[in-house]
Parts: sequence; C-alpha cells; structure tokens
Amino acid sequence: MAEGDHHQLTNPALSPPPPLLDPNPNPDPITPTQLQNGHEAPGKLEISPKSEEFMEAKLLKQKFEMLKSLDRNSRRRSPRLVENGGGESSGNTANSGKPPLKKQKSGRKISFFIGDRVPPDEARRRWPWRYEENNVHFSGQNNIGHASKCENDDDDEDQLILNIKCHYSQAKVANVVFNLGDCAYIKGPKRGPNYIGRILEFFESEDGEDYCRVQWFFRAQDTVIKDDGISHDEKRLFYSTLMNDNLLDCIVSKVKVVQSAPNVSLKGRPIPECDFYFDMKYSVDYSTFSKVITDTTDLPSPSPPMMTTGIDTDIKCIVDEASNSGLCKPELALLDMYAGCGGMSTGLCFGAKASGINLVTRWAVDMDEAACESLRFNHPETQIRNESAEDFLDLLKEWDRLSKIYANHEVKELKPRVREVDEDKNLKADGKRNHEYEVDKLVDICYGDPTETGKRGIKFQVRWIGYSSKDDTWEPIENLGKCQERIQDFVLKGIKAKILPRPGEVDVICGGPPCQGISGYNRFRNVDSPLDDERNRQIKIFMDIVDFLRPKYILMENVIDILRFANGCLGRYAISRLVHMHYQARLGIMAAGCYGLPQFRLRVFLWGAHPHEILPQFPLPTHNVVIQYGFPSEFERNVVAYDEGQSRDLEKVIVLGDAISDLPPVGNDEIHDNMPYKKSPETEFQKYIRASESDMMGSSSSCTSTCNNPVLYDHLPYPLGNDDYLRICKIPKRKGASFRDLPGIVIGSDNSVRRAEEQSLMPSGKPWVPEYAISFRDGRSTKPFGRLWWDETVATVFCFPDHHSRPILHPEQDRVLTLRECARLQGFPDYYKFCGKLKERYRQVGNAVAVSVSRSLGYSLGMAVQKLSSDKHLMTLPPKFSHSTTIQLKSPSSDI
Repeated sequence: MAEGDHHQLTNPALSPPPPLLDPNPNPDPITPTQLQNGHEAPGKLEISPKSEEFMEAKLLKQKFEMLKSLDRNSRRRSPRLVENGGGESSGNTANSGKPPLKKQKSGRKISFFIGDRVPPDEARRRWPWRYEENNVHFSGQNNIGHASKCENDDDDEDQLILNIKCHYSQAKVANVVFNLGDCAYIKGPKRGPNYIGRILEFFESEDGEDYCRVQWFFRAQDTVIKDDGISHDEKRLFYSTLMNDNLLDCIVSKVKVVQSAPNVSLKGRPIPECDFYFDMKYSVDYSTFSKVITDTTDLPSPSPPMMTTGIDTDIKCIVDEASNSGLCKPELALLDMYAGCGGMSTGLCFGAKASGINLVTRWAVDMDEAACESLRFNHPETQIRNESAEDFLDLLKEWDRLSKIYANHEVKELKPRVREVDEDKNLKADGKRNHEYEVDKLVDICYGDPTETGKRGIKFQVRWIGYSSKDDTWEPIENLGKCQERIQDFVLKGIKAKILPRPGEVDVICGGPPCQGISGYNRFRNVDSPLDDERNRQIKIFMDIVDFLRPKYILMENVIDILRFANGCLGRYAISRLVHMHYQARLGIMAAGCYGLPQFRLRVFLWGAHPHEILPQFPLPTHNVVIQYGFPSEFERNVVAYDEGQSRDLEKVIVLGDAISDLPPVGNDEIHDNMPYKKSPETEFQKYIRASESDMMGSSSSCTSTCNNPVLYDHLPYPLGNDDYLRICKIPKRKGASFRDLPGIVIGSDNSVRRAEEQSLMPSGKPWVPEYAISFRDGRSTKPFGRLWWDETVATVFCFPDHHSRPILHPEQDRVLTLRECARLQGFPDYYKFCGKLKERYRQVGNAVAVSVSRSLGYSLGMAVQKLSSDKHLMTLPPKFSHSTTIQLKSPSSDI
C-alpha cells in the first residue's frame, strides 16, 4: 500500500497472483532448469478488492487496473518450464538455452524408431489421451506430471502432442538402442551441460515427426538452491514428476542413474557405480525436497513403474521405516534456539498437544538476559542457557566429549580427591583462611569467557567449601586437575538430568536466527556476499547445530527479506544446508492474520525432516486477511494460500477491536504490572486469549475454560514525554487521525505537508508538529502519531511502539498500545508474563514468532509425527482451530 493510504484490502483466499506467462508458444524442448525462471509479477497479494473499501476515485482506478491485470493470470501456475532456464534471465545462467525443436535437415538420419509399432489397442490403453477424438490442448504438468485438459490456451509452453500416428517401444540414436524407461542425456544449451531425463514414450506424429516424452531429473543448481548447488555432490540428482514432449533427436546418449536411500548419519553409505544417483524428489511448489515414495500407483500412467530399465534400484528407498517401529514416543524433546521469550516453542507445544502429541521444550538458548527470565517464569521445567549460539555449539561438542569420557568407562589414575572438610578445618591456627580453596561441588558448565579473561574454553561454575552460592566462580577445566571425581559426578548427574542435548537426543529444533545484515534499516548491507557478513552468520550457526545434533524435525523462521535480499541468497542457503545433510525440506511464506490475529506479519518458515519421517505440511489459512504489503514475486509459489477456485471456508478478518476491546482503560502514566479484569470477554478471540495454561495444553487439571486467569499482566504502555503526550491528546479520536490533524501545518495539492506561515507553539515553546514528522517520506506519510481504529489491523508488531514513524496510538485513549495489547496481537495468552524493563519486554514481544502461527505449525508437526499427514504440501486445520483451546478441540461436546 502507498504511504498515507489508510484503505486496506481484504483478500479472502490469500491466493497470490502467478507470474505473467509468456504468450508466445515455445517450440523448444523444455527442461527442469527452466522452471525457476518467470516474468516478474507485481509481487503484491492484493486480489479481489471490494469497491466499498476504496474511498478515493484515483486510488480506486489505480488499484482496479492492477487487479484486472493480475486476474488474467490468477490461476496458481502448475510446475511449468518456461523459455529461459535457471535464472532471472537467459543471461544469468549457463543453463539458459535449449536445443532447437525443429525438423531434421535432409540427409542421413541418426535417430529413428526401430522394431514393430505398439499395437493400436495396446497404445490406446496405455496412452488414451493421445488418441481421444476431438482432442483439445492438454497441459502436461497441470497436476504434477499427469496430462490433463488445459482450460486456458494462453499457457502453452508445454502442449501435449496430440496428432499421433503410432507408438514405438524402441529407438536408435547414434547407433545406440534406447528402450522405454532408459535414462539419457538430453541436449542442453550451448557451452552448458546436457539435461538428464528418463524416456517414457516414443511416438510418431501424423506429420511424420519422431518424438519422445521425457521425465526430468534436477541437478542441485536447477532447483531453488541455484548457485549454492556447487557445494553438493555433482553426481546427485533430484527426481521429479515433471515431463514433456521433445523431438527424438534431442537425445544425446545413455546414462546410468541409480536410486539410493537418503542417509543423514555422519557416515554416508557408499554409492554404487553409476553416472548419477538420486535420493530425493524435488517439487517447485513450496521449494520442496522430499523422500521418493516407491509406490507408483499414483503416478501418471504415461510413466512406467519408476524402477525399470535404466534406473537401477541398488538400495530400496526406505519410506515408512519409522512408522514400523511402534507407537510414537510419549514425549518429544524440543530445543528452541534464539528463543527470545518463547513464542515459537510455546505455540509449537500448544499445536502439537492439540494434535495428540506431547512436545516439551527441554532446552532454550538466547543471549538476551531479560528474555531468558521470561522463559524461566513461564517454562520453569526448561533448561535455559543465557549465551550465544556459537558458545552453545562449542559447549555441545565439549559436553559430548566429556560424556563419552566420564560416562562410558571409569576414569583411571585419578588424582587425589579433594577432601570434604568443615569450615573450621579451612582455617589456620590464627583464624585466617588458607589460600588454597577446596571444591565443594560443580554446579554449572559453559563454554566461552564468562569472566572476561580473554580466553574462551570450557568452564565450570564452582561452589567452594565454606562459601555460599554468591561466592561461586567460573574456573577453566585445566585448573581442576585434582577434581576428576567432582567432574565425573557433575557429568553423570548432568547426563541423567539431560542438562544439555547430545546427538540423537533432540526430536525437534526450532529457531529464528537473526540476520541483521539484511535489515532494510542497515545502509551498509553486503549485497554481493551476504553470507560473508558477520551479522548474517547466525543462519550458519543454526545449521551447524542441526548438523551436530541431527534431530528428526527442524523448523526455521525468519523475516521475508531473506527471500528478497540478494536474490534470496540466505533463504536458498538454508534450504541447501538441509538438503546437503539429506534432510527433506519445504519452505513457505505465512501471514499471521491468516491464523486469527489482527496483524498481517509476513514471515518465512522452513521445515526440515529426517528422510524416515513424514515432512510436515503447511496449514492452510483459517481466516480472511487484510493485506498490508507484498512478497517476493520469485517466491510467489511459496505463499501458503488456497489455490484459485479451491473450496475454502474462511472466518472473518480479525480486527483490533476483536482483540483488545475488553481490556481495562489505562493512562499514559500507568505503572501497575498487575490489575484485575473489569469486563467479561466480548469476542471469541478474547475468550480464547484469556484461557488458562491447562486449557491451552489440554491438561487434566480441574481448572477449565471457566476458570480463567484472574490477574491481567503487563497492561501498561511505554510512557511518552510531556510534549509527545500533549500532541497525542490533540489527535482526534477517529479513524485515520494522525499528526496531520495537529495545528501549524498545511497540506498541499500533492498531499505533502509543510509548515504554515503562522505557528502556534506548545507550552514548551516547540512547534506542535516536529520536523521529523514533516520530513518523513518527503512529507507524504500519514503514519507519525497515527491513531489505530477498532476495525483496522496492524501491519506488524514491532520491537518498540514508535509513534514517530507508525500508527500505534490507541483508538480512544491517549497513549500507545500497551505491552499486553501488543502481546495479544502476537497471540500470547494473557497468563504469559514478561520480565525485564518495559522497553526490554516490548522488544521480546516484537521479536517473537506469532504464537497463533507457530501453534498451527505445531499441529501440522504433530500430524506428521503420527503419520497422519499426506505427501501434499498443505493441510486443513480443524474447524474453529485458531480460537479454540486444546481442551475445546478434544471435547466432542464443546461448542466450537
């Protein structure tokens, strides 16, 4: 939306516009590397506007013309191969060209069919659509490889050849015989590698042309990974169900492609002798890498069974090994990296519990001390580490080493054990202490430099005999040479208590590694090499932790800029790392408003799953949403949304009034952290957000949804200075009000603001409108000192209620939104309390993953764990899921 535009657009389906299609027929053979390219779409989510939402004629005309343009391409594109391959344009990649699809020149043919024709009856049975009467154009990829009738001839890059004369079972190319099912090199671009595919059909058209139908394999560079594919094994391919028709003379030579079982263990299995191998399937939708299911009954009938001549099944792909091992574990262990105050892990645990899975946050790591205090208050059972992710990774490695030393066998040749002596025995005859202190016990462990000595390493927190906990010190392990049994006692107890995870002990790792180097507020971003920027290093550390611990599932969250900045380099890197470790992967873009919150908040989520597990799906929206801004057009097929024309039953948009109208009024100078509710909940959202923790978790506690939290936490605003408070008191209490309603300014014909000639001043002598408000966005913005309204939503909850640059004023009270109001917009239940200074608490809420979004993902995770989800990309949540507690979802008698 343009600056200063208060009109918001409701998009019932959140169905993104597809890229514009090339109207020119493409006669060339279409190949997997070309799938990534497409014309730029406007990159907006705005579709299906309601005319009453536009009050200005000029704005109405502008948006209507844009939406008309998008509507012409409103179908979500099926996996198509378009003219230029593998990049933004044909000049951006070595795989941009294609061999010409044209008639053979006169002379001796080097490619032709051999043997008898396939009998007509058999051919019609195997390929009936080729011979149907009154054929119309078909789309070879409309439903993932199955030829089906195309309703729109504009998208004709992959028209099915229909004027068929006959089929063959064999062909000879350059004196080499090819059979159906053989794998082959297919002509690639000039000075580029040949493509690789599997031959599904040989047929001759009525006009005498010889064709073959090819099912494609992807190289890593041909997928969403792009340039980072260079780090992958050059012999590794990715199976796909993408196929199309090509002239027979595009075949170059035979290749041997074998299937190998994916393996995430540190010791890789040997690959048999071959030209290439594949162990995963790639789909362009949601950039999905998934295990190959050997059951081909659902594959299109033009494709013979996957394991036939040309593809050697050296190792049978393991599909449901985990499901054969018995029931699910009674409890799954979660590690929350970059945990903040716990929004992501809290929501995941809520959602998993609603699905029937007990997911427990065993460990959490964050550098923010106040955020860790919030975690401890709300999750007392969690092992919380207040340290950097780098130090945590080094600690994990040292802890695993110590565990192997002290737990697997007894320590030999121990030095004399430190004697346990009384306080009096540590005194000399004259009453003074000995200079040699004796260790009572070890109470904690870390890796780093907690005492700022300049030396990083493994350190123990030591409790000394005769001293209290306030006298504990951090000592390097080298200084505890005489305390081997003390170390052993600590390690053995730590292993039993699982104070730190070891490889194989973590079921789920979640986290949102910060990437400050791509922030739009950063003027010194490294566009050429974002991964070399120290501020973007955390995404590497996160993946290194995954690599070390090897969990069953991974969920990474991040801002949308990881797909916008530098051609999505960081997002592609994250996918590449998972796939390189042989994890399945799926990337989606989700809007918080689609899951019952009054804010838009677009975020990127990346699932990872062990190849023996089901890759979790993305949950489809439950609510209509008010669109606030767009997404990267290159990743429009990653937006979690209903397809155009797909049946959906969405609830109405949740607006500000739905979320906060029941909260008691407070002033700008409110100082009380706790206060009673003064009104009963007025909406379903308010009933849900007031629910107790036992209801959210579905526990068997006697406290039900009728026993809500009697105390309201954190309902106080960040106090404004005297001048700003006087300013907001003059902002009218109406929709769209802002600094433009203050005295002393004039609004020009171009909608820009300038100072009036005659100025009225505040009691402090300052102008009513500060200079930064006038100069913001060249004076055309309406955001400074903007007042929200009950029927509106917010774009995003930020880390600070900055009324200088965005609308954050309460509709009817002269203050910014309180901490609790912001927490509600993020989906935090009212019982969730935040710790630290008020500014620190605002930051925790703004940095958090919206709880309602992570809850929906937790449900999806739980279904995957129980093998109850399919291999489709998306799933539907239960009715009324977003505003129903686990207790309500479990109770068949609940009116939800």
